[in-house]
Amino acid sequence: MTDKLLIAGFGGQGIMLMGELLAYGAMSAKKKVTFMPSYGPEMRGGTANCSVIISDEPISSPIVTNPKILIAMNGPSLGKFEEDVLPGGLIFYNYSLFQPSEIRGDVCYVPVDCARLAREILSEKVSNMVMLGAVIRRTGILPGEAIEGAIEKKFAGAKESFIPVNKNALAAWQYLEKAG
Repeated sequence: MTDKLLIAGFGGQGIMLMGELLAYGAMSAKKKVTFMPSYGPEMRGGTANCSVIISDEPISSPIVTNPKILIAMNGPSLGKFEEDVLPGGLIFYNYSLFQPSEIRGDVCYVPVDCARLAREILSEKVSNMVMLGAVIRRTGILPGEAIEGAIEKKFAGAKESFIPVNKNALAAWQYLEKAG
């Protein structure tokens, strides 16, 4: 089983962090993984994307041209990568910021109200973790415990105080499912 993901948005939305956490989680789940970041020179506010491949088999190339899963945190990213998603794939989008203007009939669109759910937890700064939780829960690509372990690893030491809020944000999707 091989899953190819493309995560895209503006710099400062936690795009690279989502990719890193997926990679760390995949390693702890004993999967093969690649993570390849790409961002413009502007950094915060500029374009940012990364590709992640998670597989049970060795991975021959880290390049993702046709993802099975697209995570679009802003409208321009959806516009840029939407057509590349494989038929039958999933497009998770940040419903808090935009809605698709056109819908492809051969993929499944998953709206995630990232900002609202993140605000209910504490801060819009964890919108990316809300989205990551939605992806994990909907796809089953990795066990939630693997991502929680990756959060603990990433925020160890001086950033340890960020662990609880990020774990809560990761679990926000389940509250939405129960409410809706």
